[in-house]
Amino acid sequence: RQSKHKKTTGSCGISRLTVVLVLATLISAFGSSFQYGYNVAVINSPSPFMQQFYNTTYMERYGSPMEENLLTLLWSLSVSMYPLGGFFGSLMVAPLVNKLGRKGTLLFNNIFSIVPAVMMGVSEIAKTYEIIIVARFIVGICAGLSSNVVPMYLGELSPKNLRGALGIIPQLFITIGILSAQVLGIRNILGNSTGWTLMLGLTGIPAMIELLLLPFFPESPRYMLIQRGDEKTAKKALQRLRGSNDVDAELSEMRLEDQSERADGRLSVLSLLSQRSLRWQLISIIAMNMGQQLSGVNAIYYYADSIYATAGVKQSDIQYVTVGTGAVNVFMTMAAVFIVEASGRRLLLLCGFGICCGACVLLTVALTFQESVTWMPYISITCVIIYVIGHAIGPSPIPYVVTTEMFRQSARPAAFMVAGSVHWLSNFTVGLIFPFLERGLGSYSFIIFSFICLVTLIYIWLVVPETKNKTFLEICQIFAKRNNVEIKLGDAEHISHHGAVCLT
Repeated sequence: RQSKHKKTTGSCGISRLTVVLVLATLISAFGSSFQYGYNVAVINSPSPFMQQFYNTTYMERYGSPMEENLLTLLWSLSVSMYPLGGFFGSLMVAPLVNKLGRKGTLLFNNIFSIVPAVMMGVSEIAKTYEIIIVARFIVGICAGLSSNVVPMYLGELSPKNLRGALGIIPQLFITIGILSAQVLGIRNILGNSTGWTLMLGLTGIPAMIELLLLPFFPESPRYMLIQRGDEKTAKKALQRLRGSNDVDAELSEMRLEDQSERADGRLSVLSLLSQRSLRWQLISIIAMNMGQQLSGVNAIYYYADSIYATAGVKQSDIQYVTVGTGAVNVFMTMAAVFIVEASGRRLLLLCGFGICCGACVLLTVALTFQESVTWMPYISITCVIIYVIGHAIGPSPIPYVVTTEMFRQSARPAAFMVAGSVHWLSNFTVGLIFPFLERGLGSYSFIIFSFICLVTLIYIWLVVPETKNKTFLEICQIFAKRNNVEIKLGDAEHISHHGAVCLT
Protein backbone atom coordinates (compact mmCIF):
# COMPACT_ATOMS: atom_id res chain seq x y z
CA ARG A 1 0.00 0.00 0.00
CA GLN A 2 2.88 2.32 0.85
CA SER A 3 4.68 1.60 -2.42
CA LYS A 4 1.43 2.21 -4.30
CA HIS A 5 1.12 5.63 -2.63
CA LYS A 6 4.73 6.42 -3.49
CA LYS A 7 4.08 5.54 -7.12
CA THR A 8 1.06 7.85 -7.19
CA THR A 9 3.09 10.66 -5.62
CA GLY A 10 5.87 10.24 -8.14
CA SER A 11 3.89 9.93 -11.34
CA CYS A 12 1.08 12.40 -10.91
CA GLY A 13 2.25 14.77 -8.17
CA ILE A 14 -0.72 13.94 -5.91
CA SER A 15 1.14 14.73 -2.71
CA ARG A 16 -0.02 14.84 0.87
CA LEU A 17 0.57 17.46 3.53
CA THR A 18 3.73 16.79 5.52
CA VAL A 19 4.79 18.24 8.87
CA VAL A 20 7.69 20.16 7.26
CA LEU A 21 5.39 21.70 4.61
CA VAL A 22 2.72 22.64 7.19
CA LEU A 23 5.23 24.23 9.60
CA ALA A 24 7.08 26.13 6.82
CA THR A 25 3.68 27.48 5.66
CA LEU A 26 2.50 28.51 9.13
CA ILE A 27 5.80 30.09 10.24
CA SER A 28 6.30 32.14 7.05
CA ALA A 29 2.63 33.24 7.02
CA PHE A 30 2.55 34.13 10.74
CA GLY A 31 5.90 35.96 10.67
CA SER A 32 5.07 38.01 7.55
CA SER A 33 1.40 37.95 6.40
CA PHE A 34 0.03 38.27 9.96
CA GLN A 35 2.16 41.42 10.40
CA TYR A 36 0.79 42.87 7.17
CA GLY A 37 -2.83 42.44 8.33
CA TYR A 38 -2.05 43.61 11.87
CA ASN A 39 -0.55 46.88 10.63
CA VAL A 40 -3.51 47.52 8.30
CA ALA A 41 -5.89 47.77 11.28
CA VAL A 42 -3.64 48.63 14.24
CA ILE A 43 -4.08 52.41 14.20
CA ASN A 44 -7.86 52.47 13.60
CA SER A 45 -9.04 51.96 17.16
CA PRO A 46 -6.45 54.03 19.09
CA SER A 47 -6.58 56.93 16.58
CA PRO A 48 -8.18 59.46 19.02
CA PHE A 49 -5.45 58.80 21.63
CA MET A 50 -2.70 58.97 19.03
CA GLN A 51 -4.02 62.29 17.70
CA GLN A 52 -4.21 63.56 21.27
CA PHE A 53 -0.52 62.58 21.66
CA TYR A 54 0.34 64.46 18.44
CA ASN A 55 -1.41 67.56 19.79
CA THR A 56 0.12 67.37 23.29
CA THR A 57 3.63 66.87 21.88
CA TYR A 58 3.18 69.85 19.55
CA MET A 59 1.93 71.99 22.44
CA GLU A 60 4.93 71.07 24.62
CA ARG A 61 7.28 72.02 21.79
CA TYR A 62 5.70 75.23 20.52
CA GLY A 63 3.45 76.37 23.38
CA SER A 64 0.25 76.47 21.30
CA PRO A 65 -2.22 73.76 20.16
CA MET A 66 -1.84 72.23 16.72
CA GLU A 67 -4.06 73.63 13.96
CA GLU A 68 -6.81 71.25 12.88
CA ASN A 69 -5.58 71.18 9.26
CA LEU A 70 -2.05 70.23 10.35
CA LEU A 71 -3.38 67.47 12.62
CA THR A 72 -5.52 66.10 9.75
CA LEU A 73 -2.49 66.19 7.44
CA LEU A 74 -0.21 64.42 9.96
CA TRP A 75 -2.86 61.80 10.66
CA SER A 76 -3.53 61.10 6.98
CA LEU A 77 0.25 60.74 6.53
CA SER A 78 0.36 58.25 9.43
CA VAL A 79 -2.31 56.17 7.67
CA SER A 80 -1.19 56.52 4.04
CA MET A 81 2.56 56.08 4.61
CA TYR A 82 1.84 52.37 5.11
CA PRO A 83 0.47 51.60 1.60
CA LEU A 84 3.03 54.01 0.09
CA GLY A 85 5.80 52.03 1.81
CA GLY A 86 4.12 48.88 0.48
CA PHE A 87 4.51 50.19 -3.07
CA PHE A 88 8.26 50.80 -2.58
CA GLY A 89 8.59 47.36 -0.92
CA SER A 90 7.03 45.76 -4.01
CA LEU A 91 9.69 47.37 -6.22
CA MET A 92 12.37 45.51 -4.24
CA VAL A 93 10.80 42.05 -4.69
CA ALA A 94 12.53 40.91 -7.90
CA PRO A 95 16.13 41.93 -7.07
CA LEU A 96 15.94 40.53 -3.53
CA VAL A 97 14.29 37.15 -4.30
CA ASN A 98 16.72 36.57 -7.17
CA LYS A 99 19.73 37.43 -5.01
CA LEU A 100 18.76 36.07 -1.56
CA GLY A 101 16.14 33.47 -2.44
CA ARG A 102 12.55 33.35 -1.18
CA LYS A 103 13.34 32.24 2.39
CA GLY A 104 16.42 34.49 2.53
CA THR A 105 14.35 37.55 1.55
CA LEU A 106 11.77 36.83 4.28
CA LEU A 107 14.51 36.58 6.92
CA PHE A 108 16.24 39.73 5.65
CA ASN A 109 12.87 41.53 5.64
CA ASN A 110 12.07 40.59 9.23
CA ILE A 111 15.31 42.07 10.57
CA PHE A 112 14.03 45.40 9.28
CA SER A 113 10.46 44.97 10.53
CA ILE A 114 11.71 44.75 14.13
CA VAL A 115 13.22 48.28 13.81
CA PRO A 116 9.91 50.15 13.14
CA ALA A 117 8.19 48.08 15.87
CA VAL A 118 10.71 49.44 18.41
CA MET A 119 10.41 52.97 16.94
CA MET A 120 6.60 52.99 17.36
CA GLY A 121 6.84 51.41 20.81
CA VAL A 122 9.12 54.17 22.16
CA SER A 123 7.44 57.10 20.35
CA GLU A 124 5.57 58.33 23.44
CA ILE A 125 8.64 58.16 25.71
CA ALA A 126 10.71 59.94 23.03
CA LYS A 127 7.93 62.56 22.67
CA THR A 128 8.04 62.48 18.88
CA TYR A 129 5.18 61.77 16.46
CA GLU A 130 7.45 62.03 13.40
CA ILE A 131 8.98 58.68 14.37
CA ILE A 132 5.53 57.02 14.00
CA ILE A 133 5.12 58.35 10.45
CA VAL A 134 8.63 57.16 9.46
CA ALA A 135 8.06 53.77 11.16
CA ARG A 136 4.74 53.32 9.32
CA PHE A 137 6.59 53.90 6.04
CA ILE A 138 9.31 51.33 6.93
CA VAL A 139 6.77 48.75 8.14
CA GLY A 140 4.90 49.38 4.86
CA ILE A 141 8.07 48.55 2.87
CA CYS A 142 8.35 45.30 4.85
CA ALA A 143 4.66 44.50 4.17
CA GLY A 144 5.08 45.25 0.45
CA LEU A 145 7.93 42.76 0.29
CA SER A 146 6.36 40.02 2.41
CA SER A 147 2.90 40.25 0.77
CA ASN A 148 4.56 39.21 -2.51
CA VAL A 149 7.33 36.88 -1.30
CA VAL A 150 5.25 34.62 1.00
CA PRO A 151 2.77 33.55 -1.76
CA MET A 152 5.73 33.01 -4.13
CA TYR A 153 7.62 30.92 -1.53
CA LEU A 154 4.57 28.80 -0.64
CA GLY A 155 3.56 28.39 -4.30
CA GLU A 156 7.01 26.97 -5.06
CA LEU A 157 7.09 24.69 -1.98
CA SER A 158 3.63 23.23 -2.63
CA PRO A 159 2.76 20.23 -4.82
CA LYS A 160 0.30 21.21 -7.55
CA ASN A 161 -2.70 19.52 -5.87
CA LEU A 162 -2.22 21.65 -2.70
CA ARG A 163 -0.99 24.88 -4.30
CA GLY A 164 -4.38 26.64 -4.15
CA ALA A 165 -5.11 25.75 -0.51
CA LEU A 166 -1.63 26.66 0.72
CA GLY A 167 -1.63 29.78 -1.48
CA ILE A 168 -4.64 31.14 0.47
CA ILE A 169 -2.92 30.67 3.86
CA PRO A 170 -1.08 34.07 3.62
CA GLN A 171 -4.44 35.84 3.06
CA LEU A 172 -5.92 33.87 5.98
CA PHE A 173 -3.13 35.15 8.24
CA ILE A 174 -3.67 38.70 6.92
CA THR A 175 -7.32 38.47 8.06
CA ILE A 176 -6.23 36.98 11.43
CA GLY A 177 -3.79 39.89 11.78
CA ILE A 178 -6.61 42.40 11.11
CA LEU A 179 -8.88 40.63 13.61
CA SER A 180 -6.10 40.51 16.26
CA ALA A 181 -5.54 44.27 15.90
CA GLN A 182 -9.30 44.87 16.21
CA VAL A 183 -9.52 42.72 19.36
CA LEU A 184 -6.47 44.33 20.98
CA GLY A 185 -7.91 47.72 19.99
CA ILE A 186 -10.93 47.26 22.27
CA ARG A 187 -10.84 50.08 24.85
CA ASN A 188 -10.56 47.71 27.83
CA ILE A 189 -7.55 45.91 26.32
CA LEU A 190 -4.95 48.13 24.56
CA GLY A 191 -7.00 50.63 22.54
CA ASN A 192 -6.63 53.32 25.21
CA SER A 193 -4.36 56.21 26.23
CA THR A 194 -1.84 53.96 28.02
CA GLY A 195 -1.82 50.85 25.79
CA TRP A 196 -1.58 52.16 22.22
CA THR A 197 2.27 52.29 22.05
CA LEU A 198 2.49 48.67 23.21
CA MET A 199 -0.17 47.77 20.64
CA LEU A 200 1.90 49.36 17.82
CA GLY A 201 5.12 47.73 19.04
CA LEU A 202 3.68 44.19 19.17
CA THR A 203 4.23 43.85 15.41
CA GLY A 204 7.87 42.96 16.23
CA ILE A 205 6.94 39.66 17.95
CA PRO A 206 5.87 37.69 14.80
CA ALA A 207 9.04 38.98 13.08
CA MET A 208 11.25 37.65 15.88
CA ILE A 209 9.48 34.26 15.88
CA GLU A 210 10.02 33.90 12.11
CA LEU A 211 13.68 34.95 12.42
CA LEU A 212 14.24 32.23 15.04
CA LEU A 213 12.33 29.37 13.37
CA LEU A 214 12.35 29.79 9.56
CA PRO A 215 16.12 29.06 9.16
CA PHE A 216 15.35 25.41 10.09
CA PHE A 217 13.13 25.00 6.98
CA PRO A 218 14.13 24.51 3.33
CA GLU A 219 14.56 27.16 0.66
CA SER A 220 12.31 26.87 -2.41
CA PRO A 221 13.50 23.76 -4.36
CA ARG A 222 12.56 25.46 -7.66
CA TYR A 223 14.78 28.44 -6.77
CA MET A 224 17.69 26.15 -5.79
CA LEU A 225 17.47 24.06 -8.97
CA ILE A 226 16.44 26.56 -11.65
CA GLN A 227 18.11 29.76 -10.44
CA ARG A 228 21.02 28.42 -8.38
CA GLY A 229 21.68 25.23 -10.38
CA ASP A 230 22.07 23.30 -7.11
CA GLU A 231 20.22 20.06 -7.84
CA LYS A 232 21.56 18.25 -4.75
CA THR A 233 20.12 20.84 -2.30
CA ALA A 234 16.89 21.08 -4.32
CA LYS A 235 16.43 17.29 -4.14
CA LYS A 236 17.07 17.21 -0.37
CA ALA A 237 14.62 20.09 0.18
CA LEU A 238 11.98 18.37 -1.96
CA GLN A 239 12.41 15.07 -0.10
CA ARG A 240 11.94 16.85 3.25
CA LEU A 241 8.87 18.71 1.98
CA ARG A 242 7.23 15.64 0.44
CA GLY A 243 8.22 13.20 3.22
CA SER A 244 9.38 10.76 0.54
CA ASN A 245 12.59 9.90 -1.35
CA ASP A 246 10.67 9.47 -4.59
CA VAL A 247 10.73 13.01 -6.00
CA ASP A 248 12.17 12.25 -9.45
CA ALA A 249 9.00 13.19 -11.37
CA GLU A 250 8.86 16.64 -9.79
CA LEU A 251 12.59 17.18 -10.30
CA SER A 252 12.33 16.25 -14.00
CA GLU A 253 9.45 18.74 -14.41
CA MET A 254 11.68 21.42 -12.84
CA ARG A 255 14.62 20.45 -15.08
CA LEU A 256 12.39 20.78 -18.14
CA GLU A 257 11.21 24.20 -16.99
CA ASP A 258 14.87 25.14 -16.48
CA GLN A 259 15.73 23.96 -20.01
CA SER A 260 12.86 25.82 -21.63
CA GLU A 261 13.79 29.04 -19.84
CA ARG A 262 17.53 29.10 -20.53
CA ALA A 263 16.89 30.70 -23.90
CA ASP A 264 15.00 33.56 -22.23
CA GLY A 265 17.24 34.05 -19.18
CA ARG A 266 15.96 35.79 -16.07
CA LEU A 267 13.38 38.41 -16.95
CA SER A 268 13.51 41.97 -15.67
CA VAL A 269 10.31 43.99 -15.35
CA LEU A 270 11.04 45.83 -18.61
CA SER A 271 11.62 42.61 -20.56
CA LEU A 272 8.50 41.11 -18.93
CA LEU A 273 6.43 44.06 -20.17
CA SER A 274 7.75 43.59 -23.71
CA GLN A 275 7.37 39.76 -23.87
CA ARG A 276 4.61 38.88 -26.31
CA SER A 277 4.48 35.34 -24.86
CA LEU A 278 3.46 36.73 -21.43
CA ARG A 279 1.12 39.50 -22.57
CA TRP A 280 -2.20 38.05 -21.35
CA GLN A 281 -0.73 36.71 -18.09
CA LEU A 282 0.55 40.22 -17.31
CA ILE A 283 -2.72 41.96 -18.23
CA SER A 284 -4.60 39.40 -16.10
CA ILE A 285 -2.58 39.94 -12.90
CA ILE A 286 -2.85 43.74 -13.32
CA ALA A 287 -6.64 43.47 -13.82
CA MET A 288 -7.09 41.15 -10.81
CA ASN A 289 -4.92 43.21 -8.46
CA MET A 290 -6.58 46.47 -9.50
CA GLY A 291 -10.00 44.82 -9.14
CA GLN A 292 -9.06 43.46 -5.71
CA GLN A 293 -8.16 46.90 -4.28
CA LEU A 294 -10.34 49.29 -6.34
CA SER A 295 -13.44 47.20 -5.55
CA GLY A 296 -13.58 49.19 -2.30
CA VAL A 297 -12.66 46.61 0.33
CA ASN A 298 -10.72 49.16 2.39
CA ALA A 299 -13.47 51.75 1.92
CA ILE A 300 -16.05 49.24 3.22
CA TYR A 301 -13.97 48.79 6.36
CA TYR A 302 -13.48 52.57 6.56
CA TYR A 303 -17.23 53.18 6.17
CA ALA A 304 -18.40 50.32 8.45
CA ASP A 305 -18.21 52.35 11.68
CA SER A 306 -20.45 55.14 10.35
CA ILE A 307 -22.92 52.58 8.90
CA TYR A 308 -23.12 50.83 12.27
CA ALA A 309 -23.56 54.20 14.04
CA THR A 310 -26.43 55.16 11.70
CA ALA A 311 -28.01 51.75 12.30
CA GLY A 312 -28.37 52.69 15.94
CA VAL A 313 -25.47 50.63 17.30
CA LYS A 314 -24.21 52.34 20.46
CA GLN A 315 -20.86 54.12 20.07
CA SER A 316 -19.34 51.91 22.79
CA ASP A 317 -20.56 48.75 21.00
CA ILE A 318 -19.36 49.62 17.47
CA GLN A 319 -15.88 48.23 18.23
CA TYR A 320 -17.43 44.83 19.06
CA VAL A 321 -19.51 44.80 15.84
CA THR A 322 -16.33 45.67 13.89
CA VAL A 323 -14.56 42.72 15.56
CA GLY A 324 -17.52 40.54 14.53
CA THR A 325 -17.07 41.67 10.90
CA GLY A 326 -13.35 40.83 11.15
CA ALA A 327 -14.25 37.37 12.51
CA VAL A 328 -16.59 36.75 9.51
CA ASN A 329 -13.67 37.70 7.23
CA VAL A 330 -11.37 35.15 8.93
CA PHE A 331 -14.03 32.42 8.86
CA MET A 332 -14.81 32.88 5.14
CA THR A 333 -11.11 32.99 4.16
CA MET A 334 -10.68 29.75 6.13
CA ALA A 335 -13.58 28.27 4.15
CA ALA A 336 -11.84 29.32 0.90
CA VAL A 337 -8.74 27.28 1.92
CA PHE A 338 -10.88 24.14 1.95
CA ILE A 339 -12.98 24.80 -1.16
CA VAL A 340 -10.37 26.23 -3.57
CA GLU A 341 -9.06 22.81 -4.67
CA ALA A 342 -12.60 21.46 -5.13
CA SER A 343 -14.19 24.43 -6.90
CA GLY A 344 -11.12 25.94 -8.58
CA ARG A 345 -9.72 29.48 -8.67
CA ARG A 346 -11.86 30.88 -11.49
CA LEU A 347 -15.23 30.03 -9.92
CA LEU A 348 -14.23 31.60 -6.57
CA LEU A 349 -13.09 34.79 -8.32
CA LEU A 350 -16.33 35.03 -10.36
CA CYS A 351 -18.58 34.33 -7.34
CA GLY A 352 -16.59 36.70 -5.10
CA PHE A 353 -16.68 39.68 -7.48
CA GLY A 354 -20.35 38.95 -8.29
CA ILE A 355 -21.32 38.99 -4.58
CA CYS A 356 -19.31 42.21 -4.00
CA CYS A 357 -20.97 43.88 -7.00
CA GLY A 358 -24.49 43.00 -5.78
CA ALA A 359 -23.67 44.02 -2.17
CA CYS A 360 -22.39 47.45 -3.32
CA VAL A 361 -25.57 48.11 -5.36
CA LEU A 362 -27.79 47.04 -2.45
CA LEU A 363 -25.70 49.08 0.00
CA THR A 364 -26.17 52.20 -2.17
CA VAL A 365 -29.95 51.72 -2.05
CA ALA A 366 -29.91 51.02 1.70
CA LEU A 367 -27.77 54.09 2.50
CA THR A 368 -29.97 56.31 0.32
CA PHE A 369 -33.14 55.31 2.24
CA GLN A 370 -31.43 54.90 5.63
CA GLU A 371 -32.96 58.06 7.08
CA SER A 372 -36.52 57.53 5.81
CA VAL A 373 -37.06 53.77 6.34
CA THR A 374 -36.64 52.55 9.94
CA TRP A 375 -35.46 49.00 9.15
CA MET A 376 -33.11 50.02 6.30
CA PRO A 377 -29.99 50.46 8.52
CA TYR A 378 -30.09 46.72 9.25
CA ILE A 379 -29.99 46.06 5.49
CA SER A 380 -26.85 48.26 5.39
CA ILE A 381 -25.16 46.13 8.07
CA THR A 382 -26.17 42.95 6.20
CA CYS A 383 -24.70 44.38 2.96
CA VAL A 384 -21.37 45.11 4.65
CA ILE A 385 -21.20 41.54 6.00
CA ILE A 386 -22.21 40.03 2.60
CA TYR A 387 -19.57 42.18 0.88
CA VAL A 388 -16.90 40.96 3.36
CA ILE A 389 -17.96 37.33 2.72
CA GLY A 390 -17.78 37.81 -1.07
CA HIS A 391 -14.35 39.45 -0.94
CA ALA A 392 -12.96 36.83 1.46
CA ILE A 393 -13.79 33.82 -0.74
CA GLY A 394 -12.31 35.14 -4.00
CA PRO A 395 -10.97 38.66 -4.65
CA SER A 396 -8.85 38.82 -1.46
CA PRO A 397 -6.93 35.49 -1.57
CA ILE A 398 -7.02 34.15 -5.15
CA PRO A 399 -5.00 36.81 -7.10
CA TYR A 400 -1.86 35.84 -5.11
CA VAL A 401 -2.40 32.15 -5.92
CA VAL A 402 -2.98 32.80 -9.62
CA THR A 403 0.03 35.14 -9.93
CA THR A 404 2.27 32.29 -8.72
CA GLU A 405 0.67 29.84 -11.16
CA MET A 406 0.57 31.97 -14.31
CA PHE A 407 4.33 32.56 -14.50
CA ARG A 408 7.30 30.26 -14.72
CA GLN A 409 10.43 30.60 -12.59
CA SER A 410 12.37 33.20 -14.60
CA ALA A 411 9.38 35.57 -14.89
CA ARG A 412 7.80 35.06 -11.45
CA PRO A 413 9.84 37.63 -9.43
CA ALA A 414 9.24 40.38 -12.01
CA ALA A 415 5.53 39.40 -12.21
CA PHE A 416 5.12 39.68 -8.43
CA MET A 417 6.90 43.03 -8.56
CA VAL A 418 4.34 44.31 -11.11
CA ALA A 419 1.37 42.74 -9.27
CA GLY A 420 2.56 44.09 -5.91
CA SER A 421 3.12 47.61 -7.25
CA VAL A 422 -0.38 47.68 -8.77
CA HIS A 423 -1.87 46.26 -5.53
CA TRP A 424 -0.25 48.85 -3.25
CA LEU A 425 -0.74 51.83 -5.59
CA SER A 426 -4.44 50.95 -5.89
CA ASN A 427 -4.64 50.54 -2.09
CA PHE A 428 -2.99 53.97 -1.63
CA THR A 429 -5.34 55.54 -4.22
CA VAL A 430 -8.50 54.25 -2.48
CA GLY A 431 -7.23 55.45 0.92
CA LEU A 432 -6.47 58.87 -0.53
CA ILE A 433 -9.56 59.38 -2.73
CA PHE A 434 -12.37 57.70 -0.78
CA PRO A 435 -12.90 60.50 1.81
CA PHE A 436 -13.41 62.95 -1.10
CA LEU A 437 -15.72 60.50 -2.92
CA GLU A 438 -17.74 60.07 0.26
CA ARG A 439 -18.02 63.84 0.70
CA GLY A 440 -18.94 64.47 -2.96
CA LEU A 441 -21.14 61.47 -3.80
CA GLY A 442 -22.18 60.16 -0.37
CA SER A 443 -23.78 56.72 -0.61
CA TYR A 444 -23.50 56.77 -4.43
CA SER A 445 -19.71 56.29 -4.17
CA PHE A 446 -20.41 52.55 -3.83
CA ILE A 447 -21.86 52.49 -7.37
CA ILE A 448 -18.30 53.14 -8.61
CA PHE A 449 -17.08 50.10 -6.64
CA SER A 450 -19.90 47.92 -7.99
CA PHE A 451 -18.94 48.97 -11.56
CA ILE A 452 -15.26 48.03 -10.93
CA CYS A 453 -16.39 44.64 -9.54
CA LEU A 454 -18.53 44.05 -12.64
CA VAL A 455 -15.75 45.00 -15.10
CA THR A 456 -13.26 42.71 -13.27
CA LEU A 457 -15.82 39.86 -13.26
CA ILE A 458 -16.36 40.21 -17.04
CA TYR A 459 -12.60 40.23 -17.65
CA ILE A 460 -12.07 37.06 -15.56
CA TRP A 461 -15.00 35.37 -17.32
CA LEU A 462 -13.55 36.11 -20.77
CA VAL A 463 -9.80 35.75 -20.21
CA VAL A 464 -8.65 33.97 -17.02
CA PRO A 465 -8.45 30.16 -17.34
CA GLU A 466 -8.78 27.59 -14.56
CA THR A 467 -5.30 26.76 -13.18
CA LYS A 468 -6.30 24.10 -10.63
CA ASN A 469 -4.19 20.90 -10.65
CA LYS A 470 -2.02 22.04 -13.56
CA THR A 471 1.77 22.25 -13.66
CA PHE A 472 3.39 25.61 -14.43
CA LEU A 473 4.21 24.32 -17.93
CA GLU A 474 0.61 23.25 -18.61
CA ILE A 475 -0.64 26.71 -17.60
CA CYS A 476 2.02 28.22 -19.86
CA GLN A 477 0.65 26.13 -22.76
CA ILE A 478 -2.92 27.39 -22.16
CA PHE A 479 -1.73 31.00 -22.38
CA ALA A 480 0.56 30.26 -25.34
CA LYS A 481 -2.56 29.71 -27.48
CA ARG A 482 -4.03 33.05 -26.38
CA ASN A 483 -0.71 34.84 -26.91
CA ASN A 484 -0.29 33.16 -30.32
CA VAL A 485 3.20 31.86 -29.54
CA GLU A 486 4.82 28.44 -29.59
CA ILE A 487 6.30 26.86 -26.46
CA LYS A 488 10.03 26.32 -26.83
CA LEU A 489 12.20 23.23 -26.49
CA GLY A 490 9.56 20.55 -26.62
CA ASP A 491 7.47 21.77 -23.71
CA ALA A 492 4.27 20.77 -25.47
CA GLU A 493 5.65 17.33 -26.21
CA HIS A 494 6.65 16.95 -22.54
CA ILE A 495 3.21 18.07 -21.40
CA SER A 496 1.45 15.53 -23.57
CA HIS A 497 3.71 12.70 -22.35
CA HIS A 498 4.31 13.73 -18.74
CA GLY A 499 1.41 16.00 -17.83
CA ALA A 500 -1.69 14.65 -19.55
CA VAL A 501 -1.69 11.59 -17.27
CA CYS A 502 -1.75 13.88 -14.24
CA LEU A 503 -4.57 16.15 -15.34
CA THR A 504 -7.73 15.56 -13.35
